[in-house]
Amino acid sequence: MLPDLERELLRKCQAGDARFFEPIVRAYERPGLRVALGMMGNQDDAMDALQDAFVKTWRNLERFDLKRPFGPWFFQILRNQCRDALRSRNVRFRLEALDERLEMRPSDPEKRPDRIRERREARERLWKALEQLSEDHREVLVLKEIEGFRYGEIAGILNIPEGTVASRLFHARRALANVLRGGSGTAALKSDQPDTGDRPENRGTDP
Repeated sequence: MLPDLERELLRKCQAGDARFFEPIVRAYERPGLRVALGMMGNQDDAMDALQDAFVKTWRNLERFDLKRPFGPWFFQILRNQCRDALRSRNVRFRLEALDERLEMRPSDPEKRPDRIRERREARERLWKALEQLSEDHREVLVLKEIEGFRYGEIAGILNIPEGTVASRLFHARRALANVLRGGSGTAALKSDQPDTGDRPENRGTDP
């Protein structure tokens, strides 16, 4: 969605017209589901977290600063919602059969059956490996490698310094590579800051 169009839709939402929130939901539903699935591990819990995040976003939208980008603000709300669900409901990350309609990246123009099968198998190996990683490692990999966020955007979503993003991503990639080689993904995080609880829905701005 074009930034100017998104800003105008959000302005109308802040004026109280809920009709204009629907295109915002449509724009963020698929990437939001990928992020939530990466954190929750199964589609039912991911959908619940995503819907709860949209509700929180709507309820707190009047506090959002339209001068800021909306995406990082929304994804931080979603990330916090996923973490809350994992803790309060004691939801365990578990891998289930992935919906074939949920693509991690735009489809490759190559349509040969062997290429499709290779992509599917690679995707399944990645998600099975993510299952064995820590929550911190899993979320930074999902944000960077699956959704393609920049370091500054990830720092805003996770509410940590960019240097910590780089460090965490380094250790996460190493842990993932170890899992894919048949090892363990339980390597300890280094120099990671704890969650401060500084919620975006309380600030209404992108960090």
